[in-house]
Amino acid sequence: MKRALACAVMLASGPAWAAPAVGPGYGEGMVLQRGEPIIVAGTAAPGGTVHGTLGDDRASAKADSEGAFTLTFAPREASEDGVALILSDRTGEATIGDLLIGDVYLCSGQSNMELPFNRALDTYNQLRLAPDDRIRLLKIPKSTAPVPQGDFAEPVSWQPATRDSVPEFSAACFYMGKQLRADREGVPVGLIHSNWGGSAARAWLTPDSVRVLYGEEALEQLQLYESDPLAAAQAFVPQWYEWWRANDEGREPWTDSSMLAWRPIPQFSFWNEWAGTGLDTQPQANVWLRQTFTLTAEQAAGEGALAIGAIDDLDLTWVNGHPVGYTFGWGVERIYRVPAEYLREGENEVLIAANNMWDTGGFFAGPDRLSFTPAGGGAIPLGADWDYSIGAVEGVPPRAPWDANAGIGVMHNYMVAPLGPMRLAGVAWYQGESDVGQPDYDAKLRELFAGWRRQFGEQARMLVVQLADYGERQSKPVESGWAQLRQDQLDGVAADPNAALVTAIDIGEPTDIHPANKNDLGKRLAMAAQGRPMPMPASAVREGDRIVVRFTGVEGDLRAFGGPVPLGVEACGSAANSCRWADVAIDGQTLVVTPAPGEEVTRIRHAWSDAPIVNLYDSRGLPVPGFELQVTR
Repeated sequence: MKRALACAVMLASGPAWAAPAVGPGYGEGMVLQRGEPIIVAGTAAPGGTVHGTLGDDRASAKADSEGAFTLTFAPREASEDGVALILSDRTGEATIGDLLIGDVYLCSGQSNMELPFNRALDTYNQLRLAPDDRIRLLKIPKSTAPVPQGDFAEPVSWQPATRDSVPEFSAACFYMGKQLRADREGVPVGLIHSNWGGSAARAWLTPDSVRVLYGEEALEQLQLYESDPLAAAQAFVPQWYEWWRANDEGREPWTDSSMLAWRPIPQFSFWNEWAGTGLDTQPQANVWLRQTFTLTAEQAAGEGALAIGAIDDLDLTWVNGHPVGYTFGWGVERIYRVPAEYLREGENEVLIAANNMWDTGGFFAGPDRLSFTPAGGGAIPLGADWDYSIGAVEGVPPRAPWDANAGIGVMHNYMVAPLGPMRLAGVAWYQGESDVGQPDYDAKLRELFAGWRRQFGEQARMLVVQLADYGERQSKPVESGWAQLRQDQLDGVAADPNAALVTAIDIGEPTDIHPANKNDLGKRLAMAAQGRPMPMPASAVREGDRIVVRFTGVEGDLRAFGGPVPLGVEACGSAANSCRWADVAIDGQTLVVTPAPGEEVTRIRHAWSDAPIVNLYDSRGLPVPGFELQVTR
């Protein structure tokens, strides 16, 4: 279905303004949220009054000095019959048709929410069953911005679920919507796919949430980057300098590159292909890259532009010892402004500190993408004959607030903010792999929830997928960053009265971080979206010589599949590495742990490893999530 906008434009005295237009997330064929005030945002002639009709309902509002307006219509019941929205002002009229009233969900996160329908299980058969004109899909293009944007990076349009529109859409999101359609007769479903593989949670924060978690300085750096990337880089690099000095015995190679041992690069390619250098076997490294170019006095008298192509993953770049740019993002083209005062007649040096944290590293494209362009002159190729020096420093340098995958709020700004104030039934969030090992994920969830609700309404229900099992299987209790992240997810949900945890801990694949069973995950998300209780740990209480673990959200009695007792239940003392397998039994909807005489037990854990094997379910076949509980009396 194509987005159609039928406009009759009336001529008016003075400047010619276009007829009113809805915001970029609105459009022909969309679903509007039932049971809530219907809020429509758009643009029109500044200062004019915009009139709107939605069926037989009317509303009007004055456009502000920049032309933005918001219309609010009365709540409506669910309807599969399309209704038209008509907008008009003194400049003309616009009609947006086939609007359905139902439930609208934003599905967001990293690669496991992004994973498309055509990579999930049973695609051939499921695709035959996928078409449904009352499921409408909106897919948001990937892009980042340091400040909130009014438009998406590319135009978007709402599409009905068809054999053509479904395959590249989020599998988990679509299966959730499909189940909701089956469970809620006569209620259309709108699904919004806004995801980016590898993204960190903080990339999806609203500016207000950025301020709460990272302070006003982070916002100021982002705003500076929007107006002057060079100034922002220079404001940030002292953090990088401090980190390097602390890890390289105080050395500052950017002040004198001759202190490094240089060799010609074996070939212009990812450094993984540089046989015999050590980078071919250990590509996760900090590597210095160096090149020179020659300028005439005239060329050096004005500012220029340095293009270094794409660096995988991260670079800090200097010209003649002056920092000119900092970028994180594989495949992201770097073009840095170089002020005239940084240049000189004769030989000029380009120095790059590149970091690779995963997979391939270094030059992403061919040498034809690398050049220096002086003001008013042609590009000077930088060529393929660079030098390299493997840095003595290990680890990942500090990340700037604007970087592509972990920049603070940068994905929200370009991939969520333009949706405007439309009301949503809820948000399905599947993210966390990129935050394993990082602190305070529960606080990030708190601020994500707060930001989404400020934009989409307090009614929005938050659905969080607890990370699937992935990694090495264990035969004894261990510490686990993945398990801790799952606990933070659980804590974040437990602190919010309108949130639900949907665990995927039993439907992952230990050898594949992108498990294909999004079919069952979508069904669980649909249950949680409808407010059906999900199993959650509640308490671990010592009662005499035993500890009773209680749960909420359990239907029927607990059961252990494949054996007489639940697997992966641990009794732990107060000391680190004090956990051991527990003597545990099921008693109705509780677990009973019986410690050995004199055994200290201060914590009970379940499924506490990267890739646990779980067999504890309720009568609906819903698994008990991974958790840690403090034992109380």
